[in-house]
Amino acid sequence: MFNLIRRDIILQKKQLILFIPIVLFFIYMDKHPALIFLVASIFIPLNAYAYDEKSETNILLNSLPYTRKEIIASRYLGAIFYMGLACGLTGLALFFFDRPFTLTDMAIGGGLFLTFAAFTFPLFYILKPGYISTVVIISFLLLAAAGPPVVIFFAERLTAISNFIMNLSDLVLYTGTALVIIVIYGISWGMSTVIYQRKVF
Repeated sequence: MFNLIRRDIILQKKQLILFIPIVLFFIYMDKHPALIFLVASIFIPLNAYAYDEKSETNILLNSLPYTRKEIIASRYLGAIFYMGLACGLTGLALFFFDRPFTLTDMAIGGGLFLTFAAFTFPLFYILKPGYISTVVIISFLLLAAAGPPVVIFFAERLTAISNFIMNLSDLVLYTGTALVIIVIYGISWGMSTVIYQRKVF
């Protein structure tokens, strides 16, 4: 299964040349560190799905000595691995350019990526290939632009919920959020496994 995870890097050698300029662009534009970590985390896993979608790699993968569970597991575990790698490299870039960031920024970016991945990864097995990656990228850009104003809008109107969240300790808040993200990611993993096992190529 490790070879399936490594395969994504090998197949994306040319696309990975764009990784550093994209990260540097967001740093130069002085974007929030959490957003930079999110963008960096999403690059490799989303590119891998987009590549497979265009070249219909699933037919080849199913001819290899891997079960369909292992193929899906490599996707979800690979996403976590590449997220960690991307966050590490982005942290180094921010440090090199003397841009302040915290581990909380890194955790927020990683958490947002895992949540976004949990909702989008199953789409690549549910919908017909062709334009899924384009739809996902557009959806991501729209969410990145509209997300903060929407959160602020509801926070100002749902004061009871906002006050309850604000009164929670940092430990409870971060632990609860992490558990929710893990559960959502696990459910997504299970859904993708079931869908992929029943899919005909």
